[in-house]
Formats: sequence, structure tokens, C-alpha cells
Amino acid sequence: GAGGSIGSELCRQIMAVGPSKLLMVDQSEFALYAIHQDLLESFPGVDSVLVPLLGSVQDEDRMREVMSTWRPNTVYHAAAYKHVPIVEHNMAEGIKNNVFGTLSAALAAADNQVANFVLISTDKAVRPTNVMGASKRLSEMVLQALAVTAIQTKFSMVRFGNVLDSSGSVVPKFRQQIRGGGPITVTHPEITRYFMTISEASQLVIQSGAMTTRGDVFVLDMGQPVKIFALACRMIELAGLTVKDDVNPTGDIAIEIVGMRPGEKLHEELLMGDNPESTSHPRIIKAHEEFLPWEQLEPQLQKLKIALDVNDIGAIRLLMQTLVTGYTPIDEIVDWLHTKDRAQLSGS
Repeated sequence: GAGGSIGSELCRQIMAVGPSKLLMVDQSEFALYAIHQDLLESFPGVDSVLVPLLGSVQDEDRMREVMSTWRPNTVYHAAAYKHVPIVEHNMAEGIKNNVFGTLSAALAAADNQVANFVLISTDKAVRPTNVMGASKRLSEMVLQALAVTAIQTKFSMVRFGNVLDSSGSVVPKFRQQIRGGGPITVTHPEITRYFMTISEASQLVIQSGAMTTRGDVFVLDMGQPVKIFALACRMIELAGLTVKDDVNPTGDIAIEIVGMRPGEKLHEELLMGDNPESTSHPRIIKAHEEFLPWEQLEPQLQKLKIALDVNDIGAIRLLMQTLVTGYTPIDEIVDWLHTKDRAQLSGS
């Protein structure tokens, strides 16, 4: 995921400390081109070798080829489908990419003696209400299980909330809506989210990976959650405009409440357990999360893969609920193919 919001910032920060080689892997040709050009322009004359590699984490052969050829010391795994409603509407693809993509990359890393493998996770993995969050929690569980069996690779994961200005986040969306004259659309007047800058999150990801022992789940201190309605008001004010509402009907930009989206949570959490442990960094906490040993998890993953291969959405959801503790879907299944098939069966 080198071309994504977090991945590209990780590349910049890693380049700043002069690695011998930086392997940039992404399935998006344009995203890979963009970060490669960015680094060439930002770090002229640097001795680091830049290697832009096209490939999907779901392609285990490609992952093994890359890691056996270049023998990286550290892998930062930031490749994921993360947009909650889109993954909710495309369940099988989200799980294939987020869970089995993580598994293929992790197995390739372990087999090629990669020293450190760091997964970028999310606060939506905690007591998830959506497929995206559940898939990321299962990704964490995969690494927790492998961490026990892999001798030479230290697996860890870093969990945090939204990053400002990332692709698909509310800040660029609100900015665009303000430029268009409004309205700004908010799903619920009380909805809150944790926020951190991309640069800050990436720095803490690198520091978390450096302090891992084995199978650690790190949680970043995101401060206090932000009320999205208040954020919308503040962005309108920062643009030099006024909020249009009942109190000020002649204002510039209205805020419209549009209703919660499929799988969306009102408030996110960062910890499942109540026994977090402090670390040597004041902004990084270590969580203690239960997981299944590999010998128990692997056969369940095989069952899940079979259901994914035939796109049995009902079975997929049931298996995810069985595997991921606390996964409680709040909506009916909205997967596009499942609802289309169901509509055809009912004759509508």
C-alpha cells in the first residue's frame, strides 16, 4: 500500500533516514507512479535505491518473489480496503484483500526471514459493527497467531483512528462541499471520531514497530474524539463563511443530516480489553487482546476461504461472527451481489 495515505507518508519518513533500499508495492499503477515521482523530487541525490513494484497483497506468489528477491528487513503492511460502506457492499472482496492479503504477505515475510512485519490497523477493529472493522480485527488475529509460530519474524500491529486529509475521509469531503456552496452532509448530529495527522500517525507507526517484541497490538493515543457536526461548523468558519441554520437562515453553508450509512458506528473505540499497558513512548499503548492459536485459526480460515470462493455471503457473515469476538452487525446484509440475487429470487 505504498501509494496510499499512510503508505506514502511512511515512504517519505523512511527516506528521510536514508535506507539502503526502499521497496514500494502497490496494486494501483498511478498511486505507485505518484509516490515514486514524489520521492525522486523530494530526495534528490540520496543514495537510497527506490524500487516501485506493482502487485497485490492477494497474490502470494508475487509477495514471495518480491521478498525472496530483495530480502527486506522490515515490511509495513498498509494495503487495505478501508471505506466502511464500500466494503459493506462488497463483503467478499473486502475480506479477501484485508484478511487473506495480510495472510499471504505475512507468510511470505516469515518464509523469507523478514525481521519485522507491521500491520496498519484501525479503531474500527474494536467490537466491530461492519465488515471492514471485522476484517481488520481478523487480520490482527492472523498476525497474533503467526507471531507464536514464526521464529525469525516479529509481527506487530498498530491500531489508530481516522487520519486528517486521508483519501475518503470527511475533511477533504467537507472542503469540497464548502467549495461547492454546500450543504455539508453529516450522517448523525452526535457522531464522533478520533483524528490524527497523517505525519503524526506514520511517525508513531515506525516507533511502534521498533519497540515490538512479538505479536504486540499497539494503540496510538488519539486524544479526545471529535464531534463531526462541530468539525463541520469549524471548517465553515475557517473558510470565512457562516453556518446556515434556523438561527441564521441567511448563512452561507447549510449542514444536512443524511442518516447513518451501512455498518457505521456512532462512536469508535480503541481498546477491547481493560488492561492496557504503557510503553516507553507516552503516545503508544500496548493492548492485550485474545486470539486463537494458529492450529485452531487455520482450519477456520480455510472454511472462510471456501465461502469466499463461492461468494456465499450469508455463510461469510456467520463465519466472521464466529471468528471475531464482539463482531455485531447493526444492519441487514447489503452486499450488492447478495441483494441482487435475493431480489431476483423473490421475483422483484
